[in-house]
Amino acid sequence: MDQQIQLEKTPWVLVSSLKESTKDEDLKRVAPEINKIIDDWQSQGRLIWSGGFDDNKTSMAVFEGTKEEAKLLYDRYDKICSDILTYGLYQWDAMPILSVLSKN
Repeated sequence: MDQQIQLEKTPWVLVSSLKESTKDEDLKRVAPEINKIIDDWQSQGRLIWSGGFDDNKTSMAVFEGTKEEAKLLYDRYDKICSDILTYGLYQWDAMPILSVLSKN
């Protein structure tokens, strides 16, 4: 039963915000690496939506995966962004639409 629960895909959200000390150069430096995370995820046929908010300081990525997959994505993100962003990963049970869209 535990393995079945661990393998179940659920929606996740990664919310990020700029630290006050973050400079434009910092963002330009990490942007290609963040894009690579998104490209790698999508190249495996997985759905991920990401983008910034109007405040130009906060962004969000929504994706579907197992708990382990979400942790691996978060760990990659953490290695790239820990010095310039504040962020958190949350399971988001309010997004069943991802399951429907990924089957089409």
